[in-house]
Amino acid sequence: MALFAKHTSAMPRKKAKPTRLPARLVAVSLLAVAGLAAANPDPRKDFSQEALEIERIAEQMVARARIPGLAMAIVEDGKVISLRGYGVVDSKLLEPVTPDTAFRVASLSKAFAGTLSAMLVREGAMDWDAPIVNQLPTFTLRDGQAASRISVRQILSHQVGLAYNTFDRDLEADQPYPLLAGKLAEAPLTCSPGECYAYQNIAFSLVGDVVFASTGDFYAAQVEKRIFHPLGMYGATFGRGELESSPSWARPHVRSGGTWVPVRPKENYYRVPPAAGVNASARDMAQWLIAQMGHRPEVLPPELLAEVQAPQVETPGEIRGSGWRGERLRAAHYGLGWRIYDYDGHTLVFHGGAVQGYRALAGFLPERDLGIVVLWNSESTVPWGLMPVTLDRALGLPRKDWLAPPAPRRRR
Repeated sequence: MALFAKHTSAMPRKKAKPTRLPARLVAVSLLAVAGLAAANPDPRKDFSQEALEIERIAEQMVARARIPGLAMAIVEDGKVISLRGYGVVDSKLLEPVTPDTAFRVASLSKAFAGTLSAMLVREGAMDWDAPIVNQLPTFTLRDGQAASRISVRQILSHQVGLAYNTFDRDLEADQPYPLLAGKLAEAPLTCSPGECYAYQNIAFSLVGDVVFASTGDFYAAQVEKRIFHPLGMYGATFGRGELESSPSWARPHVRSGGTWVPVRPKENYYRVPPAAGVNASARDMAQWLIAQMGHRPEVLPPELLAEVQAPQVETPGEIRGSGWRGERLRAAHYGLGWRIYDYDGHTLVFHGGAVQGYRALAGFLPERDLGIVVLWNSESTVPWGLMPVTLDRALGLPRKDWLAPPAPRRRR
Protein backbone atom coordinates (compact mmCIF):
# COMPACT_ATOMS: atom_id res chain seq x y z
CA MET A 1 0.00 0.00 0.00
CA ALA A 2 1.25 3.48 -0.83
CA LEU A 3 2.32 5.99 1.74
CA PHE A 4 -0.43 8.35 2.92
CA ALA A 5 -3.18 5.94 1.98
CA LYS A 6 -6.79 6.33 2.92
CA HIS A 7 -7.25 4.78 6.38
CA THR A 8 -10.12 2.61 5.17
CA SER A 9 -11.35 -0.23 7.34
CA ALA A 10 -11.35 -3.66 5.80
CA MET A 11 -14.27 -4.57 8.07
CA PRO A 12 -17.85 -3.77 7.15
CA ARG A 13 -19.49 -1.40 8.84
CA LYS A 14 4.08 30.30 22.14
CA LYS A 15 6.46 27.56 22.33
CA ALA A 16 5.96 24.92 24.92
CA LYS A 17 8.76 23.12 26.66
CA PRO A 18 8.58 19.33 26.12
CA THR A 19 8.36 17.45 29.40
CA ARG A 20 9.22 13.78 28.96
CA LEU A 21 8.12 12.05 32.12
CA PRO A 22 11.01 10.90 34.33
CA ALA A 23 11.15 7.19 35.08
CA ARG A 24 10.30 7.85 38.73
CA LEU A 25 7.08 9.62 37.75
CA VAL A 26 6.19 6.92 35.26
CA ALA A 27 6.42 4.44 38.12
CA VAL A 28 4.18 6.63 40.27
CA SER A 29 1.66 6.91 37.42
CA LEU A 30 1.75 3.16 36.94
CA LEU A 31 1.04 2.51 40.60
CA ALA A 32 -1.81 5.00 40.55
CA VAL A 33 -3.43 3.38 37.54
CA ALA A 34 -2.93 -0.13 38.89
CA GLY A 35 -4.52 0.79 42.19
CA LEU A 36 -7.67 2.35 40.79
CA ALA A 37 -9.74 -0.80 40.85
CA ALA A 38 -8.58 -1.71 44.34
CA ALA A 39 -9.70 1.33 46.29
CA ASN A 40 -11.37 4.69 46.01
CA PRO A 41 -9.41 7.20 48.10
CA ASP A 42 -12.43 9.45 48.46
CA PRO A 43 -13.95 8.77 51.90
CA ARG A 44 -17.44 9.99 50.98
CA LYS A 45 -20.36 7.84 49.84
CA ASP A 46 -20.65 6.81 46.22
CA PHE A 47 -21.67 9.36 43.65
CA SER A 48 -25.01 7.82 42.67
CA GLN A 49 -27.21 10.44 44.33
CA GLU A 50 -25.13 13.28 42.91
CA ALA A 51 -25.40 11.62 39.50
CA LEU A 52 -29.20 11.76 39.72
CA GLU A 53 -29.01 15.47 40.41
CA ILE A 54 -26.66 15.97 37.46
CA GLU A 55 -29.15 14.10 35.27
CA ARG A 56 -31.81 16.63 36.30
CA ILE A 57 -29.41 19.48 35.59
CA ALA A 58 -28.72 18.06 32.12
CA GLU A 59 -32.43 17.65 31.40
CA GLN A 60 -33.14 21.24 32.40
CA MET A 61 -30.15 22.49 30.42
CA VAL A 62 -31.27 20.77 27.22
CA ALA A 63 -34.75 22.27 27.56
CA ARG A 64 -33.70 25.79 28.54
CA ALA A 65 -30.81 26.11 26.09
CA ARG A 66 -32.92 24.48 23.35
CA ILE A 67 -30.18 21.99 22.55
CA PRO A 68 -31.42 19.45 19.97
CA GLY A 69 -30.00 16.32 21.58
CA LEU A 70 -27.43 15.11 24.09
CA ALA A 71 -26.27 11.86 25.68
CA MET A 72 -24.33 11.58 28.94
CA ALA A 73 -22.69 8.81 30.92
CA ILE A 74 -21.09 8.95 34.37
CA VAL A 75 -18.90 6.08 35.58
CA GLU A 76 -17.50 5.36 39.03
CA ASP A 77 -15.44 2.48 40.42
CA GLY A 78 -15.67 0.58 37.14
CA LYS A 79 -19.47 0.84 36.91
CA VAL A 80 -21.88 2.96 34.90
CA ILE A 81 -23.90 4.94 37.44
CA SER A 82 -25.70 7.22 34.99
CA LEU A 83 -26.56 6.68 31.32
CA ARG A 84 -29.17 8.90 29.70
CA GLY A 85 -30.26 10.45 26.45
CA TYR A 86 -31.93 13.85 26.22
CA GLY A 87 -33.70 15.65 23.42
CA VAL A 88 -33.92 14.38 19.85
CA VAL A 89 -31.65 12.99 17.16
CA ASP A 90 -33.16 15.38 14.60
CA SER A 91 -35.09 18.57 15.36
CA LYS A 92 -37.45 17.78 12.47
CA LEU A 93 -38.03 14.07 13.07
CA LEU A 94 -38.30 14.25 16.90
CA GLU A 95 -36.89 10.75 17.45
CA PRO A 96 -35.50 10.67 21.02
CA VAL A 97 -31.81 10.35 21.83
CA THR A 98 -31.07 7.16 23.76
CA PRO A 99 -27.90 5.80 25.41
CA ASP A 100 -27.35 3.83 22.18
CA THR A 101 -27.65 6.77 19.78
CA ALA A 102 -24.44 7.15 17.77
CA PHE A 103 -22.67 10.52 17.64
CA ARG A 104 -19.46 11.67 16.05
CA VAL A 105 -16.88 11.98 18.82
CA ALA A 106 -14.43 14.04 16.71
CA SER A 107 -11.07 14.50 18.46
CA LEU A 108 -11.93 12.06 21.23
CA SER A 109 -10.72 9.68 18.48
CA LYS A 110 -7.13 10.68 19.26
CA ALA A 111 -7.02 8.65 22.47
CA PHE A 112 -7.89 5.53 20.47
CA ALA A 113 -4.88 6.23 18.24
CA GLY A 114 -2.61 6.59 21.26
CA THR A 115 -3.96 3.43 22.86
CA LEU A 116 -3.67 1.32 19.69
CA SER A 117 -0.10 2.56 19.24
CA ALA A 118 0.72 1.57 22.82
CA MET A 119 -0.61 -1.93 22.13
CA LEU A 120 1.61 -2.27 19.07
CA VAL A 121 4.63 -0.88 20.93
CA ARG A 122 4.13 -3.50 23.65
CA GLU A 123 4.10 -6.20 20.98
CA GLY A 124 7.26 -4.86 19.35
CA ALA A 125 5.52 -3.95 16.10
CA MET A 126 6.09 -0.22 16.69
CA ASP A 127 8.54 1.92 18.64
CA TRP A 128 7.68 5.16 20.44
CA ASP A 129 10.95 6.87 19.63
CA ALA A 130 12.25 5.33 16.40
CA PRO A 131 12.02 7.62 13.35
CA ILE A 132 8.85 6.98 11.35
CA VAL A 133 10.92 7.04 8.15
CA ASN A 134 11.91 3.51 9.11
CA GLN A 135 8.36 2.49 8.17
CA LEU A 136 7.52 5.38 5.83
CA PRO A 137 10.73 5.86 3.82
CA THR A 138 9.26 8.47 1.45
CA PHE A 139 7.98 10.74 4.25
CA THR A 140 9.68 14.11 4.38
CA LEU A 141 9.28 17.70 5.53
CA ARG A 142 10.73 20.94 4.23
CA ASP A 143 13.68 20.19 6.51
CA GLY A 144 14.72 16.66 5.59
CA GLN A 145 16.85 16.24 8.70
CA ALA A 146 13.88 17.17 10.89
CA ALA A 147 11.72 14.64 9.07
CA SER A 148 14.28 11.93 9.73
CA ARG A 149 13.89 12.47 13.49
CA ILE A 150 10.11 12.49 13.83
CA SER A 151 8.77 9.64 15.97
CA VAL A 152 5.38 8.18 16.83
CA ARG A 153 5.66 9.79 20.27
CA GLN A 154 6.09 13.22 18.70
CA ILE A 155 3.18 12.66 16.32
CA LEU A 156 0.79 11.59 19.07
CA SER A 157 1.81 14.47 21.37
CA HIS A 158 1.67 17.14 18.63
CA GLN A 159 5.40 17.87 18.68
CA VAL A 160 6.21 17.55 14.97
CA GLY A 161 7.29 21.19 14.66
CA LEU A 162 4.57 22.40 12.28
CA ALA A 163 2.28 25.39 12.81
CA TYR A 164 -1.02 24.78 14.59
CA ASN A 165 -3.60 22.85 12.55
CA THR A 166 -1.47 22.70 9.43
CA PHE A 167 -3.67 22.16 6.34
CA ASP A 168 -6.90 21.77 8.33
CA ARG A 169 -8.58 24.39 6.15
CA ASP A 170 -7.58 22.44 3.07
CA LEU A 171 -9.09 19.31 4.61
CA GLU A 172 -12.28 21.26 5.29
CA ALA A 173 -12.21 22.29 1.62
CA ASP A 174 -12.43 18.57 0.79
CA GLN A 175 -8.84 17.98 -0.25
CA PRO A 176 -7.97 14.29 0.30
CA TYR A 177 -5.72 13.17 3.13
CA PRO A 178 -3.01 11.56 0.92
CA LEU A 179 -2.55 14.86 -0.93
CA LEU A 180 -2.35 16.88 2.29
CA ALA A 181 0.03 14.42 3.95
CA GLY A 182 2.31 14.77 0.94
CA LYS A 183 2.06 18.57 1.13
CA LEU A 184 3.56 18.50 4.63
CA ALA A 185 6.87 18.49 2.75
CA GLU A 186 6.11 22.09 1.74
CA ALA A 187 4.90 23.39 5.12
CA PRO A 188 7.22 25.67 7.11
CA LEU A 189 8.44 24.42 10.48
CA THR A 190 8.07 26.61 13.54
CA CYS A 191 10.56 24.59 15.60
CA SER A 192 12.55 21.39 15.51
CA PRO A 193 10.56 18.20 16.19
CA GLY A 194 10.14 17.61 19.90
CA GLU A 195 10.79 21.24 20.86
CA CYS A 196 7.30 22.76 20.72
CA TYR A 197 3.63 21.87 20.87
CA ALA A 198 1.12 22.67 18.13
CA TYR A 199 -2.13 20.75 17.73
CA GLN A 200 -2.49 18.80 14.46
CA ASN A 201 -4.98 16.66 12.56
CA ILE A 202 -3.22 15.90 9.26
CA ALA A 203 0.19 15.23 10.80
CA PHE A 204 -1.42 13.36 13.71
CA SER A 205 -3.00 10.96 11.23
CA LEU A 206 0.40 9.84 9.98
CA VAL A 207 0.14 7.32 12.81
CA GLY A 208 -2.43 5.49 10.69
CA ASP A 209 0.16 5.01 7.96
CA VAL A 210 2.66 3.76 10.52
CA VAL A 211 0.08 1.27 11.81
CA PHE A 212 -0.50 -0.06 8.30
CA ALA A 213 3.22 -0.32 7.60
CA SER A 214 3.72 -2.14 10.92
CA THR A 215 0.77 -4.56 10.74
CA GLY A 216 -0.27 -4.81 7.10
CA ASP A 217 -3.80 -3.95 8.24
CA PHE A 218 -5.92 -0.83 8.00
CA TYR A 219 -5.91 1.51 11.00
CA ALA A 220 -9.68 1.40 11.51
CA ALA A 221 -9.75 -2.40 11.34
CA GLN A 222 -7.04 -2.60 14.01
CA VAL A 223 -9.00 -0.32 16.36
CA GLU A 224 -12.16 -2.33 15.79
CA LYS A 225 -10.50 -5.68 16.46
CA ARG A 226 -8.24 -4.65 19.33
CA ILE A 227 -10.37 -2.05 21.15
CA PHE A 228 -14.03 -1.76 20.09
CA HIS A 229 -14.87 -5.46 20.10
CA PRO A 230 -12.96 -6.56 23.24
CA LEU A 231 -14.40 -3.67 25.26
CA GLY A 232 -17.98 -4.31 24.15
CA MET A 233 -18.23 -1.05 22.22
CA TYR A 234 -20.72 -2.66 19.86
CA GLY A 235 -22.06 0.58 18.38
CA ALA A 236 -18.66 2.17 17.72
CA THR A 237 -17.66 2.55 14.07
CA PHE A 238 -15.63 4.63 11.64
CA GLY A 239 -16.91 6.75 8.77
CA ARG A 240 -20.01 8.56 7.58
CA GLY A 241 -21.56 5.52 5.93
CA GLU A 242 -21.36 3.53 9.15
CA LEU A 243 -22.80 6.44 11.16
CA GLU A 244 -25.76 6.80 8.82
CA SER A 245 -26.33 3.03 8.93
CA SER A 246 -26.62 3.00 12.73
CA PRO A 247 -30.08 2.07 14.11
CA SER A 248 -30.15 5.42 15.94
CA TRP A 249 -27.80 8.25 15.04
CA ALA A 250 -27.74 11.94 15.90
CA ARG A 251 -27.93 14.37 13.00
CA PRO A 252 -25.58 17.34 13.22
CA HIS A 253 -27.23 20.73 13.73
CA VAL A 254 -25.97 24.18 12.81
CA ARG A 255 -27.40 27.56 13.73
CA SER A 256 -29.57 29.19 11.07
CA GLY A 257 -32.23 31.85 11.46
CA GLY A 258 -32.02 31.73 15.24
CA THR A 259 -32.64 28.00 15.50
CA TRP A 260 -30.80 24.69 15.19
CA VAL A 261 -31.16 23.16 11.73
CA PRO A 262 -30.15 19.56 10.89
CA VAL A 263 -27.63 19.03 8.09
CA ARG A 264 -25.87 16.02 6.63
CA PRO A 265 -22.57 15.05 8.32
CA LYS A 266 -19.55 16.30 6.44
CA GLU A 267 -17.07 13.78 5.11
CA ASN A 268 -13.89 15.86 5.53
CA TYR A 269 -12.66 14.91 9.03
CA TYR A 270 -13.66 11.30 8.48
CA ARG A 271 -10.72 11.25 6.06
CA VAL A 272 -8.34 11.40 9.04
CA PRO A 273 -9.60 8.50 11.21
CA PRO A 274 -6.82 8.63 13.83
CA ALA A 275 -7.57 12.29 14.47
CA ALA A 276 -11.35 12.42 14.21
CA GLY A 277 -12.95 9.33 12.65
CA VAL A 278 -14.80 7.54 15.46
CA ASN A 279 -18.57 7.30 15.91
CA ALA A 280 -19.88 6.03 19.23
CA SER A 281 -22.78 6.12 21.65
CA ALA A 282 -22.71 7.19 25.28
CA ARG A 283 -22.94 3.50 26.21
CA ASP A 284 -19.86 2.75 24.09
CA MET A 285 -17.90 5.66 25.51
CA ALA A 286 -18.76 4.65 29.07
CA GLN A 287 -17.02 1.33 28.42
CA TRP A 288 -14.06 3.22 26.95
CA LEU A 289 -13.71 5.36 30.07
CA ILE A 290 -14.00 2.35 32.37
CA ALA A 291 -11.14 0.70 30.47
CA GLN A 292 -9.01 3.85 30.48
CA MET A 293 -9.54 4.10 34.23
CA GLY A 294 -7.93 0.71 34.78
CA HIS A 295 -10.89 -1.64 35.08
CA ARG A 296 -10.27 -3.75 31.96
CA PRO A 297 -6.64 -4.83 32.49
CA GLU A 298 -7.07 -7.90 30.29
CA VAL A 299 -7.48 -5.49 27.33
CA LEU A 300 -5.62 -2.38 28.51
CA PRO A 301 -2.95 -3.30 31.11
CA PRO A 302 -1.88 -0.75 33.73
CA GLU A 303 1.55 -0.32 32.13
CA LEU A 304 -0.06 0.63 28.82
CA LEU A 305 -2.40 3.15 30.43
CA ALA A 306 0.47 4.73 32.34
CA GLU A 307 2.30 5.34 29.05
CA VAL A 308 -0.67 6.80 27.20
CA GLN A 309 -1.73 9.06 30.08
CA ALA A 310 1.75 10.31 30.98
CA PRO A 311 2.39 14.03 30.28
CA GLN A 312 4.65 14.55 27.26
CA VAL A 313 4.60 18.30 26.63
CA GLU A 314 3.33 21.40 28.38
CA THR A 315 0.31 23.18 26.86
CA PRO A 316 0.12 26.39 28.89
CA GLY A 317 -2.40 28.01 26.56
CA GLU A 318 -5.07 25.75 28.05
CA ILE A 319 -4.93 27.40 31.47
CA ARG A 320 -5.45 30.81 29.91
CA GLY A 321 -8.85 29.78 28.57
CA SER A 322 -12.19 31.10 29.71
CA GLY A 323 -14.67 29.49 32.08
CA TRP A 324 -13.57 26.43 34.03
CA ARG A 325 -10.23 26.18 32.20
CA GLY A 326 -9.18 29.62 33.37
CA GLU A 327 -10.48 29.19 36.91
CA ARG A 328 -9.81 25.54 37.74
CA LEU A 329 -6.70 24.54 35.79
CA ARG A 330 -3.28 25.03 37.39
CA ALA A 331 -1.24 23.17 34.75
CA ALA A 332 -1.89 21.52 31.41
CA HIS A 333 -0.02 18.92 29.35
CA TYR A 334 -0.65 16.67 26.38
CA GLY A 335 -0.01 12.94 26.61
CA LEU A 336 -0.38 10.41 23.79
CA GLY A 337 -3.90 11.24 22.62
CA TRP A 338 -5.13 12.61 25.97
CA ARG A 339 -4.84 15.99 27.65
CA ILE A 340 -3.56 15.85 31.23
CA TYR A 341 -4.74 18.68 33.49
CA ASP A 342 -4.16 19.76 37.06
CA TYR A 343 -7.76 20.50 38.03
CA ASP A 344 -7.52 22.47 41.26
CA GLY A 345 -4.83 20.12 42.55
CA HIS A 346 -6.29 16.91 41.11
CA THR A 347 -5.23 15.05 37.95
CA LEU A 348 -7.84 15.19 35.19
CA VAL A 349 -7.42 13.12 32.02
CA PHE A 350 -9.51 14.82 29.34
CA HIS A 351 -10.20 15.44 25.69
CA GLY A 352 -12.75 17.49 23.81
CA GLY A 353 -13.98 17.14 20.26
CA ALA A 354 -15.61 19.40 17.68
CA VAL A 355 -16.63 18.99 14.05
CA GLN A 356 -19.48 20.68 12.22
CA GLY A 357 -22.71 20.06 14.09
CA TYR A 358 -21.23 17.92 16.87
CA ARG A 359 -19.41 18.44 20.14
CA ALA A 360 -18.04 15.86 22.61
CA LEU A 361 -16.07 15.63 25.84
CA ALA A 362 -14.66 12.86 27.99
CA GLY A 363 -12.76 13.22 31.23
CA PHE A 364 -11.94 11.31 34.39
CA LEU A 365 -10.32 11.80 37.78
CA PRO A 366 -7.92 8.88 38.43
CA GLU A 367 -7.71 9.46 42.19
CA ARG A 368 -11.50 9.66 42.49
CA ASP A 369 -12.10 6.84 39.97
CA LEU A 370 -14.90 8.84 38.41
CA GLY A 371 -15.45 9.95 34.84
CA ILE A 372 -17.97 11.58 32.53
CA VAL A 373 -18.67 11.63 28.81
CA VAL A 374 -21.05 14.04 27.09
CA LEU A 375 -21.99 13.92 23.40
CA TRP A 376 -24.27 16.44 21.68
CA ASN A 377 -25.47 17.13 18.15
CA SER A 378 -25.09 20.88 17.95
CA GLU A 379 -22.42 23.53 18.31
CA SER A 380 -23.82 24.92 21.56
CA THR A 381 -21.15 25.83 24.11
CA VAL A 382 -23.43 25.31 27.12
CA PRO A 383 -22.98 21.51 27.62
CA TRP A 384 -19.24 21.90 28.15
CA GLY A 385 -20.17 22.98 31.67
CA LEU A 386 -21.57 19.57 32.62
CA MET A 387 -18.09 18.19 33.21
CA PRO A 388 -16.84 20.84 35.68
CA VAL A 389 -20.22 20.74 37.45
CA THR A 390 -19.67 17.00 37.91
CA LEU A 391 -16.00 17.26 38.87
CA ASP A 392 -16.61 19.98 41.44
CA ARG A 393 -19.22 17.85 43.18
CA ALA A 394 -17.00 14.77 43.10
CA LEU A 395 -14.09 16.69 44.62
CA GLY A 396 -16.07 18.71 47.14
CA LEU A 397 -15.11 22.01 45.52
CA PRO A 398 -17.27 25.13 45.80
CA ARG A 399 -20.13 24.83 43.35
CA LYS A 400 -20.39 27.24 40.46
CA ASP A 401 -22.82 27.61 37.58
CA TRP A 402 -20.54 26.49 34.76
CA LEU A 403 -23.60 26.08 32.52
CA ALA A 404 -24.33 29.79 32.30
CA PRO A 405 -23.91 30.95 28.69
CA PRO A 406 -21.03 33.37 28.11
CA ALA A 407 -21.89 37.02 28.51
CA PRO A 408 -22.36 38.79 25.16
CA ARG A 409 -19.48 40.98 24.10
CA ARG A 410 -20.06 44.68 23.97
CA ARG A 411 -19.72 46.29 20.60
CA ARG A 412 -17.01 48.91 20.35
